Amino acid sequence: MNAHTLHYENFPVASWLCPARLRPPVAAIYAFARTADDIADEGDAPAHQRLADLAAMRSDLLAASAGRSGSGRWPQVFTALGAMIAAFHLPVGLLADLLDAFEQDVVKTRDGAGYETRAELLDYCRRSANPVGRLVLHLYGVTDTASHHMSDSICTALQLINFWQDLGLDIARGRYYLPRQDCAAHGVSQAELKALRQTENTTKLIANHARQARATMLNGSQLVKKVPGRAGWELRLVVQGGLRILDKIEAMDFATLNARPKLTARDVPVMLFRATLM
Repeated sequence: MNAHTLHYENFPVASWLCPARLRPPVAAIYAFARTADDIADEGDAPAHQRLADLAAMRSDLLAASAGRSGSGRWPQVFTALGAMIAAFHLPVGLLADLLDAFEQDVVKTRDGAGYETRAELLDYCRRSANPVGRLVLHLYGVTDTASHHMSDSICTALQLINFWQDLGLDIARGRYYLPRQDCAAHGVSQAELKALRQTENTTKLIANHARQARATMLNGSQLVKKVPGRAGWELRLVVQGGLRILDKIEAMDFATLNARPKLTARDVPVMLFRATLM
């Protein structure tokens, strides 16, 4: 998921579906990610300041993982996170991957740079979204390779769905997630994207990526049967929320350069019904 764009709204945080004993580590992970997200994306700080602050967060993360005091700049984050790393043996490398992704966002936004290939974009998703799913699986004691791969598919799909949902908003902010190779293959120029021109070729390009995101989500959807208890139902709703956004993107003929589809209360019964069929 693109962390800076939707502030992890696709990942329910410490909800009532989460067992009480796991709410503190989930909340600590969220606080860390949200704080780093805001450093990378909120306010008017120049890129060099954002990168310096993210580097300071990385130092504090390493300190917390070693049981040491850090800079003291974010006590609301690292006091709890340090305790949860110790109590639940959280994989610190996954938390560091999130910082890598935030730093990449800052640099690419500063430079007005995009992604050359789909493989490059997926590598970003590997660090920006997949760690969240793996951290949650770790808390539930789900450690097998097949489950990790399914989780990665779901998280990558959510990230991609966020991109195509927010396409016009991101481009207006200097963020380009449609790979240049794919744009060239569909005859879509960077100038057209910057102008937010929804041409026939652009529509086909977005449709292609939306369908790839759906296939990626479905590829991981069987994970819901491997995650125990209420968490499995929470995951069902996460998956169905992503798929429902794709339904809305398709219903508007993939015109997300000019409008942003979103879920409403009327979508909840559809999502619940589909969740029961998984």
